[in-house]
Amino acid sequence: MTLISSHLFPFSAVNRRSPATSTTTTTTTTDLFSCNKPTTTNNTVKFLYSPSLYRCIRLDERFVTRFIVPANAQDLIYNAGATVGVLGGAYALVSAFDDLTRKNILNQDSNSPDARYFAAFVPLVNFLRLLVNGFSLVSDQGLIKSVTRQGDPKELLRGPLYYVGILILCAVVFWRNSPIGVVSLAMMCGGDGVADIIGRRYGSMKIPYNQSKSWAGSIAMLIFGFLVSIGMLYYYSFLGHVQFDWGDIVPKVAFIAFVATVVESLPITEVVDDNISVPLVTMAMAFFTLGNNF
Repeated sequence: MTLISSHLFPFSAVNRRSPATSTTTTTTTTDLFSCNKPTTTNNTVKFLYSPSLYRCIRLDERFVTRFIVPANAQDLIYNAGATVGVLGGAYALVSAFDDLTRKNILNQDSNSPDARYFAAFVPLVNFLRLLVNGFSLVSDQGLIKSVTRQGDPKELLRGPLYYVGILILCAVVFWRNSPIGVVSLAMMCGGDGVADIIGRRYGSMKIPYNQSKSWAGSIAMLIFGFLVSIGMLYYYSFLGHVQFDWGDIVPKVAFIAFVATVVESLPITEVVDDNISVPLVTMAMAFFTLGNNF
């Protein structure tokens, strides 16, 4: 029986109950309430005392069973908390910008030529973070572990750096007035991103000409790349930034998604990273097929 350690509970860790022995253990009042050492009896769960509470707690099995949770509950709580924190931070940031606008300190007109550069500021900051960590000028272990696959800082200078670089390129060059940047980012983020997840989980059937890619991953990229592209284009169209003939643009986006999927499946990853080949090919195809739609 394991009790998940959490800041929500008044102790820091719980171990499995010691097996019963033939020797009867006698527990005195002093032993039960002593905070100098962990307490173990034949009917008491052994746990580590948290110094911040300045007290010890004795728990028997009937009390502990009320707090038993699934093994992944702590990760779920952590991720939910992180999501709430990010949403709260984003709301606070937007509110601060609105307040500065009302005071005529900041101009939030997204039609301004400077708006695209302001939007590219955040990925630029991340670009610089990846650079300094990739060259080991600083060491952010949280960043390295969350972004790299092997834990090597030099990995930051490849796929992750290219990814952020494409974000900056699309924001500055295409902004929101062109479907080219929207579709390129949708295929890189939505298509290629989901392909990696699905491929790792269900990619047992490999593509004949590239054993590092799977049919499941490529199919996922085609479907999700297309859906995310159409969804983002609809969103921008709804806001009035661009207008389309949907009967004309949907099959074109499907064709672009197909070409990008084929390129992603090619055995060229060691030469050209997917975070470069997929968006650049998508840009080229979108330019020739959607060029008259903006």
